[in-house]
Amino acid sequence: MPVTDPREAGHLPAPRHSIGAEVRKYIITGLLVWLPLAITIWVLLWVVGLLDGVFAWMLQTAQAITPQTAHPWLERLSKIPGLGVLLMVVGMLLTGVFVANIFGQWWLKQWDRLLSSIPIVKSIYSSVKQVSDTLFSSSGNAFREAVLIQYPRHGSWTIAFVTGRPGGEVGEHLHPEDYLSVYVPTTPNPTSGFFLMLPRADVIELKMSVDEALKYIISMGVVAPPAILDSEARPLVELPRNPQG
Repeated sequence: MPVTDPREAGHLPAPRHSIGAEVRKYIITGLLVWLPLAITIWVLLWVVGLLDGVFAWMLQTAQAITPQTAHPWLERLSKIPGLGVLLMVVGMLLTGVFVANIFGQWWLKQWDRLLSSIPIVKSIYSSVKQVSDTLFSSSGNAFREAVLIQYPRHGSWTIAFVTGRPGGEVGEHLHPEDYLSVYVPTTPNPTSGFFLMLPRADVIELKMSVDEALKYIISMGVVAPPAILDSEARPLVELPRNPQG
């Protein structure tokens, strides 16, 4: 009689995965559940610690200019965890309410004029103010549209964000109506990246939102946004055609 493999004849069950492989699979599954939560908590604790450090520095400054009788009260404030975060949020809220009226706008203009007259401070302050006003302004177009470009070489594609059109002296050398200014973020940290000015013909407009594009970048392509049908597509952002804008 011919000798046959018992497994081929169906007398023995198929080999199973080892216990070690099963344990490793469950550990990885548990890690994927807890890792995002752990990183979120770590980032929040870092932000709270940073703001508490700023608050502690403010208390130390207050101790240097206040009478000795007020020092015990300031010491008790410094031992309350999270108080710096709460005071910072309240301070920003009150500042926003203050500058929303006519007197606040006048005071803000005087403050900007004062800081703009200091030789070294004016360069830093004016640059940061222009960037922040552009990014966080409700009427601005920065980071309102995700696009697809070829970078860093032909045939290699990445996601970028439209920040405007070339302006100033650069706009005089280029045709702003034919070029777009884009920001190419790095992965997985999108706070650093590259600034490029590309022909509009080389830029593919995407229908995904900016939030979906950021998730796609931060996850290194793992969390891909779903495809959007043409009937569900959002209207594309129309950028101003002013070369100086």
